[in-house]
Amino acid sequence: MSLTRNPHLREYSRSRIVSRARGHDNDAALAAMVLSARFGRSALGGWLGLSAGEYARLKRHHFPGVRLPSGVRSGLKRPSARSLEWDELRHLLRSHRAGRDVSELFIADIVCSACLGSDHLWQDLGLFNRAELSALMTHNFPTLAARNDRDMKWKKFLYKQLCIAEGIYVCRAPSCEECTDYDVCFGTED
Repeated sequence: MSLTRNPHLREYSRSRIVSRARGHDNDAALAAMVLSARFGRSALGGWLGLSAGEYARLKRHHFPGVRLPSGVRSGLKRPSARSLEWDELRHLLRSHRAGRDVSELFIADIVCSACLGSDHLWQDLGLFNRAELSALMTHNFPTLAARNDRDMKWKKFLYKQLCIAEGIYVCRAPSCEECTDYDVCFGTED
């Protein structure tokens, strides 16, 4: 059975990569992203939305001596029309990073690139489920993650934070609970 269809095989492959990693907190999430990118199950492609040099540094930091599967190229490109949006997301994430590890900088850029995808953020990142994304955000960007105290979908939450920072309030309802689009922002992501 294919790695892309068998969740047990994907988890086994991730465990093998993580067992040879340096032991940093983001190893498991990054291994999932690498595997998903390799098999076209994310929006990121082979370098996880990073430049070749950044990806090489990320590999050295987390997985020295591990031969990671090479990824497929992504059709996802940062269009110049959205570069300001990407930069603002990057600023938002980096201003809330925990400051524990250099990989938070890589994670911020990877998340920004995945935000340009068209699925839920955890899927665009290539994580195995939404809980992994919540853990990743809480670990790397704790003050920002704490703001998502009602479990809003992460991509919507990040863009809402950008709007709030600019003083743009596009929601017409007086509160989320009264909004007709409540399920769009807070519904399940299966």
